[in-house]
Amino acid sequence: MGVIEDVYEDLDTDVEFEEFEAAVEDKVEQMGGLADEETAAMLIAHELRDEEAETIADIEPGMNDVKFLGKVTSIGDIRTFERDDEDAEEGRVCNVDVADASGSVRVALWDEMAAAAEEQLEVGQVLRVMGRPKEGYSGLEVSADKVEPDEDAEVDVQVLDTYRVEDLSLGASDVDLVGQVLDTDSVRTFDRDDGSEGRVANLTVGDETGRVRVTLWDDKADLAEEFSAGEVVEVGDGYVRERDGDLELHVGDRGTVERVDESVEYVPETTDIADAEIGETVDIGGGVIETDPKRTFDRDDGSEGQVRNVRIKDDTGEIRVALWGDKADREIELADRVVFTDVEIQDGWQDDLEASANWRSTVTVLDEGSDAAGADGGSGSTGAGDRAGDTGLGAFAEDGQKAAAEAVAGETGGEDGSGVESDGGNAGSGGAAAATAERSAEDVEFTGTVVQTGDPVVLDDGQRTKSVETDASLRLGEEVTVRGTERDGTIDADDVF
Repeated sequence: MGVIEDVYEDLDTDVEFEEFEAAVEDKVEQMGGLADEETAAMLIAHELRDEEAETIADIEPGMNDVKFLGKVTSIGDIRTFERDDEDAEEGRVCNVDVADASGSVRVALWDEMAAAAEEQLEVGQVLRVMGRPKEGYSGLEVSADKVEPDEDAEVDVQVLDTYRVEDLSLGASDVDLVGQVLDTDSVRTFDRDDGSEGRVANLTVGDETGRVRVTLWDDKADLAEEFSAGEVVEVGDGYVRERDGDLELHVGDRGTVERVDESVEYVPETTDIADAEIGETVDIGGGVIETDPKRTFDRDDGSEGQVRNVRIKDDTGEIRVALWGDKADREIELADRVVFTDVEIQDGWQDDLEASANWRSTVTVLDEGSDAAGADGGSGSTGAGDRAGDTGLGAFAEDGQKAAAEAVAGETGGEDGSGVESDGGNAGSGGAAAATAERSAEDVEFTGTVVQTGDPVVLDDGQRTKSVETDASLRLGEEVTVRGTERDGTIDADDVF
């Protein structure tokens, strides 16, 4: 046996030996005697060698023809296209999504394979695929050279008619899910690698098993602005992707989001405020006991940002929540019961913890009478004897308006012990206002970088922004420390240094 035969025997390929031998001879000729038959055979073998992917997650653009196993999760319609050669027949393509436990990938089937897929493929079948990976319009895809059903192989991917949030798994597609809208974002634009402009928006939905972020692409992005928190929607033909360790439900050109007349209960599980620690990302909730006005500031890139602070309280403690960007526009008032999800706990002013609600967070104002429990034990029994021990947002499950109002008023009753001053029905609201004024006026010291000059000056320390009233002449980018009285979110600076 010659050297060409030896190399071919070790090669796992569908190429016939005669074709392989001819390619080796051509390679020897191309290299002008710089390579002998063995070297040329090794070069051809490297070009032809199939890369076996243990999982779909191992597939990367630029790999040689790759082989992998996956379960069919969705089958697209056949589309036709014109080839560059005007005399050539019309082309056909069918996109098939396949998945395993590690993820999913779109497989493009061309011409005869596309026709066969429409007639023979079924969702749930396991396929052995060979093809060339590349970066497609919607992410990684494999242009298939060969596809074969494998009836004996098993792939652990769940394919359901209707999903709940807890049923979602990486790689699932053709997902239909009904949930309650918890939060919505505005449409954002971005530049693609090919120079075109993309559009994206998000909404968060929840059901009795959990919540999930829904990402809407391009023409579907406008749907986010059609819905309000509390409405029930059905997401159709979605597909599951992972971002920063969390699963997301994506909606592309085939997907839909529609308002439906169904009842869906979402009960958030919250962490007790007293248990929140710096560096954690948690869900917290409570009654609103303080609200600050929205403030704007100039970012380093010249764009305008905005932030608003509110303070909430549960049975275990209270915490300031910083609402950034669009979150600052949410209508939150004193005595509202609010759940904030995916907030980052940071070190605030004077060792006071602060929760930062950024683009990943959701803000849900609960209807009066709705219930929510703490994550670590929750509210337990709802009997009257047990309510005193409720923690987390469950402490506001009954008569939340009264509980929050008492918190605003400093939880002090009137002189007769009834919680209302004896000289009039409006004294209670006056007490609340006085307590709020007392809380919002305090002597503070704040160090930050000047991100806006003028009236007011705005300082930013990387976590918070503060508006400052001062006559001092300050420069953009200068780091200063101010001391003074903070009232309604603005520091009236007595000292600037």
